[in-house]
Amino acid sequence: MHPDHPLAARPLRHWREVVITAIAPAIWGSTYIVTSELLPPDRPFTAALLRTLPAGLLILLFTRRIPARRHWGRLLVLGALNIGLFQVLLFVAAYRLPGGLAAVLGAVQPLLVMFLIWAVDGRPPARITLWSAVAGIAGMAMLLLSPQTVLEPVGIAAALAGAASMATGVWLTRRWQFDLPVLSLTGWQLLIGGLMLVPVAWLADAPLPPLGIWNWAAYTYLCLAGALLAYALWFRGVARLPTVAVASLGLLSPLVAVLLGWMVLGQSIKGTALLGLATVLASVFAVQRTTAGDK
Repeated sequence: MHPDHPLAARPLRHWREVVITAIAPAIWGSTYIVTSELLPPDRPFTAALLRTLPAGLLILLFTRRIPARRHWGRLLVLGALNIGLFQVLLFVAAYRLPGGLAAVLGAVQPLLVMFLIWAVDGRPPARITLWSAVAGIAGMAMLLLSPQTVLEPVGIAAALAGAASMATGVWLTRRWQFDLPVLSLTGWQLLIGGLMLVPVAWLADAPLPPLGIWNWAAYTYLCLAGALLAYALWFRGVARLPTVAVASLGLLSPLVAVLLGWMVLGQSIKGTALLGLATVLASVFAVQRTTAGDK
C-alpha cells in the first residue's frame, strides 16, 4: 500500500498520538524522584494540592471557557475520579504499601477499562489485547516485587480503588461528550480535583516549613509539567486514542521511575527485574499495536 494512502496513514497517526500521550506518564514517573529528593517530607496531600489546583487555575485563566450547565455534574464526577479521589487513594496506598506493590496493583487499570468497555458498551476485548495487559501486570511484578513485600489490607484496597477510580475516569472522559476544548476540560478537572484536596491537605498534613529555592523549583515543576502539561497531553490522548491504549500507557510511569532511580540514584536493575522491565515494554507495545484500528 502506498504510504500516502489514507489507510496507510491511519497507523502512523495512531503511533504519533501514542508517543505524544506517553509523555504524560513519563513525566509522572519523574514525580517519585522529585518528591523524595526535593520536597519537604511527609506532606503528600499538600504536594498533590499544589500540583493540581494552581495548574487548573492557570489553564482556566488562559482558556476562559465556562462549561454548559448540563455538564457540571459530569465534570464533578470526572474531577473526583481522575484527580481528587485518585490522588487521595494513591497516597493512602503509598503510605501503607511498598511502592512496588502499589504500582503492581495499579497496573490492573487496563484490565478494568477492558471490563467496563465489555460490560457496559458490549465490546469484548481482543484476546491478544487481554493477554498483553495481563503480561504487563506480570512484568510489573517481576520488576518491582520481592519476597519481603508486605501485604497490608487497607493499602491493597486503596491501591485497587485508585486504579478503579482512574480507569472509570478515563472511560467516562472518552464516553461523555463535552462542548469544551481538551485544554479547558483538563483545567476544570484539575480545579475541581484540587479543591477536593484542600480539606484533606489541611487536616492530614503538617504546615509547610520555610521553603528553599529547590523546594520552590520542585513544586513549580510538579505543577507546570506534572499537572498542567501532563494532564493536557493525557486527556488529549483520551480523546484521540482507544481507551484501553491510553490506560496501558500508564504502566510507563513506574517504569520511568525505576529507570530514573537507576540513572540518577544508582539503583540496580538486574536479573528478574530487567526481564520484568522488558515484559512491561513489550506489553505496552502489544496493546498499542492491537488497538491501533479501534476507535
